[in-house]
Amino acid sequence: MMKRPLTIRLCGPRGFCAGVDRAIQIVVLALKKYGAPVYVRHEIVHNRYVVEGLQARGAVFVEELDEIPPEHHAQPVVFSAHGVPKSVPADAEARNLFYLDATCPLVSKVHKQAMRHQRQGRHVLLIGHAGHPEVIGTMGQLPEGAVTLVETEEDAARIQPADPAALGFVTQTTLSVEDTAGIISALQARFPQMQAPAAESICYATTNRQDAVKEAAPGADLFLIVGAPNSSNSMRLVEVAERAGAKRGLLVQRASEIPWDEIDDIGTLGLSAGASAPEIIVDEIIDAFRERFDVTVDLAVTAEETENFPVNRVLRDIELTTADMAFVNGNA
Repeated sequence: MMKRPLTIRLCGPRGFCAGVDRAIQIVVLALKKYGAPVYVRHEIVHNRYVVEGLQARGAVFVEELDEIPPEHHAQPVVFSAHGVPKSVPADAEARNLFYLDATCPLVSKVHKQAMRHQRQGRHVLLIGHAGHPEVIGTMGQLPEGAVTLVETEEDAARIQPADPAALGFVTQTTLSVEDTAGIISALQARFPQMQAPAAESICYATTNRQDAVKEAAPGADLFLIVGAPNSSNSMRLVEVAERAGAKRGLLVQRASEIPWDEIDDIGTLGLSAGASAPEIIVDEIIDAFRERFDVTVDLAVTAEETENFPVNRVLRDIELTTADMAFVNGNA
């Protein structure tokens, strides 16, 4: 039987960013240097495949530090790429735990921006999503009451700060550029003296992945984003694809989640992956389409990424094998 033709517009950049790559590398290096178990507070990145791969190597994921048994207090605990409130390292020190901070340097930059606003006497407005670990971490850099979360333009219209002339804003790094712009405009209209952060809060990888999706989306019958439902940057990519002209956007974690019975008549497929999704799953999905369609892959590349964030100094004496590097880079 003849296979139907299908063009896959494959986005670049896609998948792992430098912050995710660094966080995974920190756990792998810690396991090699200190042996199992290495504890990780919260998912190191929002991807089940990555988490399960690290568990297989000896990582143990916990939500809170009190889950680490006393007999393992000498083993390292790694804080996730999303960042943690200041109370978490303080708690680790109180428990005599050895910790490694895998917070993305770009998230740490937002923490510093928020603290700078506060030092200069401003109340901080954080544009982000309630309950996301990055938002919890950023709010936890400052005393309670020093930060107000703004999720929507409706929130921007409602908030009543004590001093409208002394405000500064920062944003979660993984938001949609368009949504953030709307909220910032609404805030600036109400509070013209509000101060911006010293540098852009939305990270380069978020912007780059959204730009590539915008390029590939017009005319796509379906746009698949590889990512987890709790991954903010992946969910935003689905929204960006639909807004930019894809007939339908869909988030999937593996090829097995693709609703094949609903998509047998598509001619053009957009494909990208969130910043915590490994390339091996993108390959898996392309292979699954090749089994069912006569596939042509077109590249939609809008930027080249060369960023590289060094790991913690204490881990730099450990070398990774070729197999380790393949895992860290999302290719195994």
